[in-house]
Amino acid sequence: MATCIAAEKNCIAYHSLTILLEQTDAECIIFCTPSGLHACQTILCAKAGKHVVTEKTMDTCWKDGLKMVKACDDAGVELFVVKQNRRNTTLQLLKNAIDKKRFGTIYMVQVNVFWTRPQEYYDQAKWRGTWEFDGDVLMNQASHYIDFLDWLIGPVKSVQAMIATLARDIEVEGTAVMNVRWRSGVLGSVSVMMLIYLKNLEGSITIIDGKGRVKVGGVAVNEIE
Repeated sequence: MATCIAAEKNCIAYHSLTILLEQTDAECIIFCTPSGLHACQTILCAKAGKHVVTEKTMDTCWKDGLKMVKACDDAGVELFVVKQNRRNTTLQLLKNAIDKKRFGTIYMVQVNVFWTRPQEYYDQAKWRGTWEFDGDVLMNQASHYIDFLDWLIGPVKSVQAMIATLARDIEVEGTAVMNVRWRSGVLGSVSVMMLIYLKNLEGSITIIDGKGRVKVGGVAVNEIE
């Protein structure tokens, strides 16, 4: 199949990453593979002197993520993890406002991700919905929103969470709620579920402060509400 697609797109198909690294003169390798493969693939590329861009999630294990960083540092190559939502116009406006202290003291933050992932989605490939290769809803579907907690608000001090696997035949959890306390004293919460009927409903972040409030919402933080 890969060979047929390569012929159609007029490009070269390699049957293993090792062969690709031996033959390519590319400076950077981009991975759109299952998350649980990112660490071993990144380490191979780093040893070959290649920069790496990997889709989220960086990896499914914290220790493997650290190995990725170390391998790239040791090889003197760059490692990029895709977090394209940071470039949304809506979030750029929000980030700029926060950095310029337009919000004063932030008191509370609420993140909602109410989307749909039917059983058919997970059944498309055996790796989906597994701990080894995919990860749960917080590290997969809601990965960008978890990124907002640190990128927009700052370092997190503590987290309380409850997670559940509901209505889907998968290994991992598809529903989660979290209470978050930031080092700055801000309080907040995160609610995530993939059981919304028919289509994605909301992906949002709401910030409440001493001077007002803002909600960046829509289906995927694409509207300032």
